[in-house]
Amino acid sequence: MDVATILTRNWDFRVEHKGIRIYSSKVTGSDIHSFKGEAELQVPFKKLISLFHDMTNYGRWVHQLAEMEVLEKSGIDYVVRQVINTPWPLQNREMIMRTGLAPAGENAIAVTMTGEPDYLPVNSKYHRVRHASGLWVFTPNGHGKVHLVFVMHIDPGKDVPAALGNAGMFDVPFYSLNNLRKLAMDSSYNPPYPVEIEQHLTIVEDVPDTP
Repeated sequence: MDVATILTRNWDFRVEHKGIRIYSSKVTGSDIHSFKGEAELQVPFKKLISLFHDMTNYGRWVHQLAEMEVLEKSGIDYVVRQVINTPWPLQNREMIMRTGLAPAGENAIAVTMTGEPDYLPVNSKYHRVRHASGLWVFTPNGHGKVHLVFVMHIDPGKDVPAALGNAGMFDVPFYSLNNLRKLAMDSSYNPPYPVEIEQHLTIVEDVPDTP
C-alpha cells in the first residue's frame, strides 16, 4: 500500500467540527467515495500506538462496532474480524481486515488495513464486505502532539444505495476520531505498550513543550 499516494490524492474538504476535518475523494470503479479524517491530539505518541494494539477496547471508540475478534497474529501484523451495526432492515456488515505497521516518514508510522473477504467462510447472518481498505497515520509534530489521519474506503454492498453509503461515510471518521481522542486523553486509561514493535520500527517519543 503506497501511503504517500493515498495521502496526496485529490481530497475535497467537506466539513470541520470539534477540531476534526473531513474530506472525501472519488474512487475509480466505485460509486462510494473514500473518506479522510484529520485531527491533532495532545497525547503521548506511544500511548496512541498502545491504544491501537488494545483491541479488546476497540468497542469504546470505533463507530458502530458490534463485534471484534483477532483471527491471526504474526509479530505486529494482525487479521481481525469486525461487525459494524447497519440501519434496519439491512444486515450488519462483516469485515475481515489484515493490518500492519509501516514507516510513513520521519518518526511517523502508518497502520495499513487491507480487506481479506475470503479469509473465513461466509456467515449468512451478516453481509460480508468484499471491498475495504484504509490506513491510519500518526505523525508527532514536535510539541507533544500527534497529527492523526484516518483514511478508509468501504464498499458496503449493492443493497446500500450510493447516496446513503456516501452520506454515512462522514459519520465514521468523525465519531471514531472523536471517541478515540476522548479515550486517549483519559488519564485512567493506560493500555500496555507492545514492546515487539521496537523489533520492527524505531519509535521516538515526543517531548511536550515546557511552559
